[in-house]
Amino acid sequence: MAIRNDLDAVHRALRAAPPYALAEAVRDALLAHTAAQGVDLLLADYALVALRPVLEPPSPRTAEIRVDSSAAGRAFASRQPQWEQAAGTLHLPVTAFGERFGVLSIRLPAPPESDEVRELQDVASALVQTLRGADRLTDRYQRARRLTRLTLAAETQWELLPGNGHRGTGYEVAGQLEPAYAVYGDNFDWSCGPGSVELSITNGMGEGMRAALLTTLAVTALRNARRSGAGLEEQAGLADEAVYSQYRGREYVSTLLLSFDAATGVLSAVEAGSPRILRLRGTGVEIIELDQQLPLGMFGSTAYTEQSIALQPGDRLVIVSDGMYGSRSAAGTEFGEMSLDAVVRSTRLQPADEAVRSMIRGMLSFREGVDVVDDAVVVCLDWTVQEDETPPP
Repeated sequence: MAIRNDLDAVHRALRAAPPYALAEAVRDALLAHTAAQGVDLLLADYALVALRPVLEPPSPRTAEIRVDSSAAGRAFASRQPQWEQAAGTLHLPVTAFGERFGVLSIRLPAPPESDEVRELQDVASALVQTLRGADRLTDRYQRARRLTRLTLAAETQWELLPGNGHRGTGYEVAGQLEPAYAVYGDNFDWSCGPGSVELSITNGMGEGMRAALLTTLAVTALRNARRSGAGLEEQAGLADEAVYSQYRGREYVSTLLLSFDAATGVLSAVEAGSPRILRLRGTGVEIIELDQQLPLGMFGSTAYTEQSIALQPGDRLVIVSDGMYGSRSAAGTEFGEMSLDAVVRSTRLQPADEAVRSMIRGMLSFREGVDVVDDAVVVCLDWTVQEDETPPP
């Protein structure tokens, strides 16, 4: 079956559309210029558990789609197109630079050929690039992602987050914040470069807006230092001064700063009362012990020391905040290191972003029925080696 008519016209329509009408533009162009009989744009919610329709009114089959129990969800989780025979629908992952946003679902009269799938995937890829820019001009797509209202503190924290994942040269990084809609003081940030990535994982004291404002100050100070070219030690020192000058030691922020060089496998770290790091190597999980240093903001004049760790190709680092390993079940049992080791080990065949989602699901299953008293951050960093790369000795 030849579904292609004029996909160039689809791309032109997408480029010409205003930011708040991208979904209608791609739907109308696909209906007019291909054999498509129906089109839906689905965006992942903040917790990455559901795919939410953007087009109004949503069709009955897309009112709400769970990621873990649908063909569209499989396309999202795997980042691979999925043909759903019963619905006659092609589900295309909407991703950019290794970050997952959602799924473009196209109903067709017959299964498409492989080259036709590739051409339609190009449409999905063009769509996500325009969506990323549109978020700066319209709230429409942010609203579509929400299963429920975010608290003000959660809104503040989400504005700080860099995204949920990125695939760089030699590395892959992903992160998730839970609960997504009512968070406390946990956060993560990263800056990706060619063959390297810098990360920070922070945990501000308190809860609600008190914690959100404290974390916002710390993350912004770290970014300001990083963007000025400061190394990890200087970043920590400047952020320490910024937090102390505002709170005079009454409030502080536990922080872990990391810098990874995929060319050498060297991980540099500044540990400041930080979350813990686990390394998955093969099937073995171990905690990476770092020299503990003072949290940011305790004294305002702390001198921080950078440490280095040599990784091996294929190593996976998992960084978790205390809200993860300190979670308790309905029986009062702590999630702890044994459960954490097991859930980390279970992700060894998954890519970083899906591994993070699996770890969060494992923690949520463990504490099912228990009121949430703390938020949790999970960040995953993989040292990937491409087939045409030669790992360093």
